[in-house]
Amino acid sequence: MSIEKEANAAGGAPGKVQRARADRSRPWLCPEKLKQAKLQVEKAIKEKKIFMVQGRYPVIRRLLRARGWVERKAPRRAQQQEAGGGRAQTSPAQHGGQPSLESLCSTSPTNKEEEEEEEEEEQMDKGNPDDIHELMSRMVQDQVPYFIWTSRCNIAERCVLQPDQMVNHYAQGGCLTTKEGLCLTLRNLPWFDQADPNTFFPRCYRLGAVDERQAFIEDFRLTAARSLLKVALERAEGEHTALDPPPKPSNAPEGPAPLLPPQLVEEALRLCGGHLDSMAHQDIDWDAQPHSPGWDSFLQGYYRVVHEGAVLQLSVAQRERGRSLLQGLEGQLPQLHMEGEHNVWILKPGAASRGRGIVCATRLDQLLQLAGCAGREGRWVVQKYVERPLLIFGTKFDVRQWFLVTDWNPLTIWFYRECYLRFCSQPFSLRRLDVAAHLCNQAVQRHCRPGLSRHPQLPADNTWSCHQLQAYLAQQGQASAWAEVMVPGMKAAVVRAVRCSQGLVRGRKGSFELYGADFIFGEDFQPWLLEINASPTMAGHTPVTSQLCAGVQRDTLRVVIDRRDDPECPTGAFELIYRQAAVPAVHYVGLKLKVEGSSVRRPRHAPRSLAAAGEAEDGAPPGAAGMRPRRPQGVLPRLTGLKDRPRVPIAVYHGTFPPLPMLQGTRPHGTEEGRRAQEGAKRGGDGSVLPHCSWQK
Repeated sequence: MSIEKEANAAGGAPGKVQRARADRSRPWLCPEKLKQAKLQVEKAIKEKKIFMVQGRYPVIRRLLRARGWVERKAPRRAQQQEAGGGRAQTSPAQHGGQPSLESLCSTSPTNKEEEEEEEEEEQMDKGNPDDIHELMSRMVQDQVPYFIWTSRCNIAERCVLQPDQMVNHYAQGGCLTTKEGLCLTLRNLPWFDQADPNTFFPRCYRLGAVDERQAFIEDFRLTAARSLLKVALERAEGEHTALDPPPKPSNAPEGPAPLLPPQLVEEALRLCGGHLDSMAHQDIDWDAQPHSPGWDSFLQGYYRVVHEGAVLQLSVAQRERGRSLLQGLEGQLPQLHMEGEHNVWILKPGAASRGRGIVCATRLDQLLQLAGCAGREGRWVVQKYVERPLLIFGTKFDVRQWFLVTDWNPLTIWFYRECYLRFCSQPFSLRRLDVAAHLCNQAVQRHCRPGLSRHPQLPADNTWSCHQLQAYLAQQGQASAWAEVMVPGMKAAVVRAVRCSQGLVRGRKGSFELYGADFIFGEDFQPWLLEINASPTMAGHTPVTSQLCAGVQRDTLRVVIDRRDDPECPTGAFELIYRQAAVPAVHYVGLKLKVEGSSVRRPRHAPRSLAAAGEAEDGAPPGAAGMRPRRPQGVLPRLTGLKDRPRVPIAVYHGTFPPLPMLQGTRPHGTEEGRRAQEGAKRGGDGSVLPHCSWQK
């Protein structure tokens, strides 16, 4: 038996296998430990409790082992190369076949930190003489794992899984977990819900698509016109509420700021008025072609006003018209307050993570140049930056919120009641668009230094729990904002995003997936969904994340494993927020070209007698006159009209008949045979000629 061989080899029993592995200096186990390991492995195989984990997930391993599961460890890349004689073993995918679980789960870690953490965990298992998990793992190397937890999202697409295997990913989930996919998916929201995606998702465009690139350019120009009106009105009324005053250029001359011509304000009023009319469908009957302004000169004037502090003078009529237009646009544009006045946009790679390649810019030519020189056409998205976020002690933050999908038909969504905040290292400022002040990702902020003007009450590790946020809101007199505005808004955004992708993600019974959604809040506490991440990090680098990440892993196993045997078991901090009615799905087995049915044949009628046929014809309807009836097979043709035909007298021949000729069943050919047939017919006294018979003497 293979289990006995592995146990004897690892426990110190004499043999070739044990001597071959003596160089590893593994401690010998006592017979009681070997017996216990063998019994536990046999029980796990019988109950299908074999699991496989790829990555740094010590909590998952510990909790599954406590439930009686045995781990089948995937070989590392170095072990595969050692087993293959110094070369990496060729995977079946290179020969056109399906890759194995080992080839998918044994790939190299994504970064050096994960590799060091995996090696540290492996050394901890090997260095404990009382730990028998390494031994049991070798005993089940030829067993099928029934629970697979991996950070590789392609395992559900590239591997053929058995119906009773459980994996923590769904196939084709990029429509939800990539920036480009989420941008496209949320545009279908009106087909699923009576909601506008612009109320919780900042405007987003794919710069690789020609039509979306042009739509972004038009949006940037219209946003600049609205921002110009906002700044001009606020400065004219002496109540400029921008977060940062406009900086003065270093090369600007001393003295008052330059005064720009009033035509710039008139152009902004005309553009905003035309945009408002188009959204209200009041431009349908316009015959004149819309006036195309000089966008280059208009944007240059806008940059001078907003970013360089140039002065605009507004008349009383222009002020009234500007306030009226902004009030009308506020009812049509849910993002009017969020977009601010600086027209900042954020450029992101379409399918990257950990904040890689993200930049912010305020000029149109700069954004287009950054996307054009990237060299990856169609993989970049540009999104409107939230210029008026909710700040804590003058610092920007976002929220990592977990949710779990356990089924796609019926769609079942679980929302985790705990979350944590991620702060930036530098105070928020729109004059300085560096990542230390605007990008809250921990992978980015880990390499940034805190600012000198950073508030002392902010955490040194840049993380807060949601309970600390609630305490801060209570101090600010907004204790009800969390439960009444922020949490319901996050739940609604998650449900709407998942519903839009229901027809795109390939669901599978038994699988599940844990997602990490990133939210930012506006000054009015409304949440804005930034992105949704697959395989969110579970590495607890801070005290807050260590506790919360361990809790979400523990409660995930409660939902996906414990509830299968006990539907009433506690689910921890997970809350069921959406469960759709089951929709009957047609089982698709591929393209089917088979035509079902029977061939068309002629109907067979029973043969009728001549008398019956005559009676049927005499009683035929009037419309049947002139129609030739079909004669059944085997019935001689019926002679009709004999009674009306005149009688011909028959002359009696009193002579002697010649000897009877012999009939020849050949057709006469040529003029000579035809003439002889005619003469024979005349001598016989009959004018009829038999064309198919000839006389032969």
